[in-house]
Amino acid sequence: MTWTTTVLTLFPEMFPGPLVHSLAGRALKEDIWSLKTIDMRDFAKDKHQTVDDTCFGGGAGMVLRADIVDAALEQASASYEDKPAIIYLTPRGRPLCQSLVNSLVQDHPTGCILLCGRYEGVDDRVIEKWREERDLIEVSIGDYILSGGEIAALTLMDACVRLLPGVVGKQESLESESFELDLLEFPQYTKPRNWQGKVVPEILLSGDHKKIAAWRNNQAEKVTQERRPDLWRTHLNKHPSDQR
Repeated sequence: MTWTTTVLTLFPEMFPGPLVHSLAGRALKEDIWSLKTIDMRDFAKDKHQTVDDTCFGGGAGMVLRADIVDAALEQASASYEDKPAIIYLTPRGRPLCQSLVNSLVQDHPTGCILLCGRYEGVDDRVIEKWREERDLIEVSIGDYILSGGEIAALTLMDACVRLLPGVVGKQESLESESFELDLLEFPQYTKPRNWQGKVVPEILLSGDHKKIAAWRNNQAEKVTQERRPDLWRTHLNKHPSDQR
């Protein structure tokens, strides 16, 4: 089954962008995943293809109209046989994390629909409707503002696509990555063994896989404690026996 992403946007030419390269690009050519774009301007009702209007209550900026977005979502959802994930990319959404990415891929094998906001966002009535009727979720890729949801959509797609079977060569590569176990990834080294006086830790050359695994876990914990205390607290809550 091909995992299909449908992107609702005012700038369809931004896709697939960087996802045409590397692992995602190869998987796209092999039909492991597919990409569709829907230009929300196609649902405008006037010759100027107007999709937005001023905010009720005043204020700067424009808001994407509920009727336009609703029509685009209806067309997108009709193309799926099973229920896709429906995601609105917005700064007010829940933070994008690895566990959410895992659930999007595992719980929605047919794919997802991504709604890219612009201007001041989307009329909240259509978001409320699709949240109540179709379990739409709002997702943010960080505490900062972008010009629109397109870059966020590319980020989410890349995170999901690499989890699809056949995209990444070795399953253990996925399992050992940052965030999979609520820990940052341990340090990695390759040749030469001695570079500018900095040498690879001897334990990695020992051939003792049990000791190497223990060293890597220790390093992952150390890096996480130093750089992401919030993530370390999450890890401890799930694994209280790891408390030092």
